[in-house]
Amino acid sequence: MSNIKIHNLGLPRIGRNRELKKSQEKFWRQEISEAELLQTAAEIKKSNWDLQKDFKAIPVNDFSFYDQILDMSCLLGAVPERFISEGKVDLKTYFDIARGNCGSCASEMTKWFDTNYHYIVPELSYETNFRISSDKLFEEVKECNSEKARPVIIGPVTYLYLSKAVGDLKDPFELLDKILPVYSEILLRLRAAGVKRVQIDEPIFSTDLTEVHKEALKKTYDKFSVVDINILLTNYFGSLGENLEFFFSLPASGYHIDALADKSEVAKAVDVLPVNSFLSLGVIDGRNIWRSHYKEVLDIIKPAHELLGDNLWLAPTCSLLHVPYSLKKESDLNEDLKSWLSFAEEKLEELLDIKKLLGGNLSDSNILIENSHCYEARLAHSDLNVQAVRKRLGELTDSDFERKSSFEKRSLEQRKKLNLPPLPTTTIGSFPQTKEVRQNRARFKNGSITEQEYSEFIKSQIIKTVDTQKSLGLDVLVHGESERNDMVEYFGEHLAGFAFTKFGWVQSYGSRCVKPPLIYGDVYREKPITVEWSSFAKSLDPSKPMKGMLTGPVTILKWSFVRNDINLSEVAYQIALAIRDEVKDLESAGLEIIQVDEAALREGLPLRESDKKTYLDWAIGAFKLTSSGVDDETQIHTHMCYSDFNEIIESIADMDADVISIEASRSNHELLEAFSRFDYPNEIGPGVYDIHSPRVPTVDEFLQNITGIIQSVPVEKLWINPDCGLKTRNWSEVNGALQNMVSATHKARQLVK
Repeated sequence: MSNIKIHNLGLPRIGRNRELKKSQEKFWRQEISEAELLQTAAEIKKSNWDLQKDFKAIPVNDFSFYDQILDMSCLLGAVPERFISEGKVDLKTYFDIARGNCGSCASEMTKWFDTNYHYIVPELSYETNFRISSDKLFEEVKECNSEKARPVIIGPVTYLYLSKAVGDLKDPFELLDKILPVYSEILLRLRAAGVKRVQIDEPIFSTDLTEVHKEALKKTYDKFSVVDINILLTNYFGSLGENLEFFFSLPASGYHIDALADKSEVAKAVDVLPVNSFLSLGVIDGRNIWRSHYKEVLDIIKPAHELLGDNLWLAPTCSLLHVPYSLKKESDLNEDLKSWLSFAEEKLEELLDIKKLLGGNLSDSNILIENSHCYEARLAHSDLNVQAVRKRLGELTDSDFERKSSFEKRSLEQRKKLNLPPLPTTTIGSFPQTKEVRQNRARFKNGSITEQEYSEFIKSQIIKTVDTQKSLGLDVLVHGESERNDMVEYFGEHLAGFAFTKFGWVQSYGSRCVKPPLIYGDVYREKPITVEWSSFAKSLDPSKPMKGMLTGPVTILKWSFVRNDINLSEVAYQIALAIRDEVKDLESAGLEIIQVDEAALREGLPLRESDKKTYLDWAIGAFKLTSSGVDDETQIHTHMCYSDFNEIIESIADMDADVISIEASRSNHELLEAFSRFDYPNEIGPGVYDIHSPRVPTVDEFLQNITGIIQSVPVEKLWINPDCGLKTRNWSEVNGALQNMVSATHKARQLVK
C-alpha cells in the first residue's frame, strides 16, 4: 500500500484562547510593547506548527497580525501613498493601513470572496512602487526551522483581482508586468532559504475567468516555471467548472482542488493531471463544523487513490481559518451534538483517520463503523424533523412575500406618521458595548446577579442611550442593544434549532472575533425576543420615532454554521418565518420603524454568474417573507455593509425595504455610482463615516461627504447615518462623531432649502 500524504492549507491565527486578539488590543492601547505582541505571535505559530508535525508539509505565513492580503500588500510594497514610510513597512504602518490614524483614513475593507472574513483592499496606482518591503514571510520560514515548511502566499492574479485601481489607473491588471518581478524575487529568496515548495493560493479559479485573467495566469506561471522551486497551485471556495483544464495546464508540481464542491471533478482532474505532478484533494470541509461522513469521503478518494498512488495528497478544502480552533474545551455542549462536530484540531484528526482507513482493512474498521453510526443518528434526531415547521413552510402563498401597497403609497403614509425633517439622522442600531456592559452580562450568565438585577442594569443603559441620542439631536432613536452579545448570536439564543459554543471563536477581521451559532435543527420562535426592551425604549419618549432592531434571515444564516443535510434556502425560510413573527409583534407594540439587517446578503452571492439568480431569488424572498406582514405606515429599514452592490442593485430594489442603509464611507462613496446609474426607487442612508476606525471626522468632513452624496441621491430620499453599528467604539468617540454628524446635517439642510 502506498504512503498516503496528508497536509493542511492553513490554521486559525487567533490562538486557542484568542491570545492574538487580546495582545493586539493591548498593543493598540499602549499597554504592552511590540516585543510582547511579537512574543504572543511566536507562541501561536509554534503551537500551530506543532499540531502539524506529522503532516507532509507545514504551512508557514498563514499567520497574520491582521489580514493575509494586507500582509501581501506590505510584502510587495503596495502601501497607499498616505501611509508611505521609508524602507521596510513597520508594524505601526501596517496597523495604520488597517485601522487608520489621526491624519489618514484606513484602507477599504470588504468580504473575502463569499466568506464572512474581511480583507484589506489593496490600493494600486501607476505610482505604486512594487518592491519587497516586509521580511515577515522570510522570518517565519526561518522561525519554523523545518524542512517541511511550506510558505503560503496569495497568487498575483488573485491579488490583482481583489485590488482596486486608484488615480488614473483603470484596471489593476495593467500592473501585472510590474508586480511579477517582485513575486519572482520572493520565490528566489525562498529557494535560497532552503524552501522546497511554495503554496500559491489562486481562488480566482472558482470565479468566471475572463480572457484578461487567463492571459495573466498563463504569463504568471510561465514566468514562475523558470524559478527552480516547486509550486502547489491552490484553488478553493468552489469548483473549477469550465476552468478545470486551464487550471491543470499551468506549470506546477502540484494542484489543490476543492473535491467537495463538485465530486465529479475528481475523475476529470485525475485524467488531466500533468505527468510527475501530484493532486491534492480537499476532502475535509474547511468552512463548516460538521464531522465528515467517512464513507462519502472514501467514495470520493478511492478511485483517485487507485490511479495516482503516491501522487495523491489529502487536505481540507481550504484554510481552517474559517472554523473555531478546538472542541476540547466545549464541556457544556450536548453530547449528541458534540459528536456531530469537528473544529480545526478535529479536522486534522479526521485527515489522520482517513489516512488510516485508506491504508487498512475497511470492513474491520471500528473508526468507520463509529463514524457511520454517528452520521445516521444525527439525521434521525427529532430536532432535525419538526413537523410544525415543515407544515408552515408548505402553506406559504405569494401574498406572504409582498407588502400590501406600493412604495409610493406607503411612503406617503409613513411621512405623514413620522413627520421627519429633510435628511433625517439616525444610527444603525448598536451603541458602545462597554466593559461594564460585558461584565454585567457575564455576571448574569454565571449567576452572580439575579435576572431582576440584570434587567435593571439593562434599563439604565437604555435610558443612557436614549438620553444621549436626544441630547445629540438625532431624529430617529434606537435602544442601543446593550442586552445583545452579537447581532446573530443573540437571536440564535432565542430560537429553537440553534446551539452555542463557549470557545468557538472565528476571526472576522483584525482583532474582531465572532462566535457563530450552530444551526443544527429546524428553526422556530418560541416567544418574543426583542419586544420588551424596544417597548421600554419607546416609552421613554413616545414623541420620537423608535426603531426596532432585528437581524435578517440571510445574515443569521450566513453568520452561523449551518446544517448541511437540507438546502440553505429551506433554512433561510425557516428563520424568516421566526423573524416575521417578531416584526409583527414589534409593530403591535407601537414601534413605527423596524430595521431588519441583512448585512450579509451580498457576501452570500455565489462566485459564478450561473448560480447567482437562484441564490438571489431565495435570499430576497427570505427578506420579503420576514418584512411583508406589516401595515403600510410601518417603515421597514434594512442595513448592508462592506460589499460591492453594483451588480445586484436591482435585486436590492426588489427587497422593497422602505429605507436601506449601506456602508459607503470607507470606499469613498464609490458605491453611490450604482445609485446614480440605477434609479433606486426607495430611500437610502449611505454611511457618512467609518465606525471601524477610532478617528472622529470633523464637521467639515461630514458636510463634504453629505453634499457629495446629494449629487447621487435626491434629498427627499436621503438619510444620514454612520456606516455600521457603534458597539466597538467608546462613548467619547461616539459622542464626538455623532455630534459632528448632526451639526453637519443641520448645515446641509440650510444648503438644500
